[in-house]
Amino acid sequence: MQGEKDRDGRLVRAPLPDEEVTAEVEGVLPGEAAVARAARRSIEGEARGLSRILPFLGPAFIAAVAYVDPGNFATNITAGSQFGYLLLWVVLAANLMAMVVQTQSAKLGIATGMNLPEACRETFRPGTSRMLWVQAEVVAMATDVAEIVGAALALNLLFGIPLFPASVIAAVVSFLILLLQQRGFRRIEAVIIGFVGVIFAGFAFEIVAAGPDPSEALQGLLIPGFSDTESILLASGIIGATVMPHVVYLHSALTQRRVVGRDEGEKRKILRFERVDVVIAMALAGLVNLSMMAMAAALFFGGDFGPVDSIEGAFEGLKIALSDFAAVVFGVALLASGFASASVGTMSGQVVMQGFIRRRIPLFVRRTATLLPALVVIGIGLPPTEVLVVSQVILSFGIPFALVPLLILCRHRGLMGGLVNPRWLDVVVTLIVIPIIALNAFLLLNLFF
Repeated sequence: MQGEKDRDGRLVRAPLPDEEVTAEVEGVLPGEAAVARAARRSIEGEARGLSRILPFLGPAFIAAVAYVDPGNFATNITAGSQFGYLLLWVVLAANLMAMVVQTQSAKLGIATGMNLPEACRETFRPGTSRMLWVQAEVVAMATDVAEIVGAALALNLLFGIPLFPASVIAAVVSFLILLLQQRGFRRIEAVIIGFVGVIFAGFAFEIVAAGPDPSEALQGLLIPGFSDTESILLASGIIGATVMPHVVYLHSALTQRRVVGRDEGEKRKILRFERVDVVIAMALAGLVNLSMMAMAAALFFGGDFGPVDSIEGAFEGLKIALSDFAAVVFGVALLASGFASASVGTMSGQVVMQGFIRRRIPLFVRRTATLLPALVVIGIGLPPTEVLVVSQVILSFGIPFALVPLLILCRHRGLMGGLVNPRWLDVVVTLIVIPIIALNAFLLLNLFF
């Protein structure tokens, strides 16, 4: 089947699978077929309890890695050490926004059978699609810089490996992780979920060891407030950099053919299961970010050690304030974050190129090309934390080019069918997208003017 097209020849609905088609088709690995069969039992109401949810868990955990990447380490620790518990509510608000945006991306893949770059290519004019592709490639390179630098910094702090060879090691490890894609999506999902588990366990330990004040933390979490212009600027950075454009592209690709609904009713059921995946994964990411900030507030705000403004400073501060073991746990969590997010960044780069321009290049070539900028900035000796900040600025430029097309496409009835956004949801998503874009603009203006 060719799918439905409008009068200009643009695809508005991906072809529906044949009723007789099952997961056990040519090219599907046994593990993937098993997931598809388990998902089919859940959709048809044959599975009960936790087993009903398990086949759908995974895509949101891969996307959640972007919310606990090395850039988040730097931002949350800086906020906590400078302003204490004051901005915890900002992390909570940012995480709730992320849940809505990632659900929209997942829904696009479920409803259309296309990922966001493919839907842009098929819906928008060629010139618009090419422009979106160019900026998405820049975003992919900036993402790789941040993730490789973060992993290299962790190797340097833990083992004393110089940053340049550490960055090469980080790139090789992320490449090996990506090779698991050849053995099915469940393998790489398991590894990424494992990394997320390491990060979560690390900060669970840190928050218990740091012993933040529960009443002050609760007040910071539930009562919005600022102290000065700098706190407003930092809050803008936290919210503005929360929704990373590369995982907005990627999440739709992770759901587009993972479990295929045969009709609108089945697609609605799949979406309900995917919402559970998003809520669990984003909640874990949110708890990690809250723990980062609360730990920094408890240890570095108003104390003898003073505020820290870098990941290296936090590592040394943990040695002084807690113990060498606490610093090692922090470093291991940072290393897991860097390895996982570097792999996810390359996955999103593959989706971007294949979706926008229908080109696929070998994984090794893609990994090498996106690695070069990271090696250059490390090789010339730029400070790692400053590199992370600059990469976040570049990512901020890319946010509108991911969110606005997503908003337009999810309100397109001809494309989304029965899963099109109802009016109330359209309003909610708009009220999220506009502030995120505005806060990024505010942040960029303050950085450059």
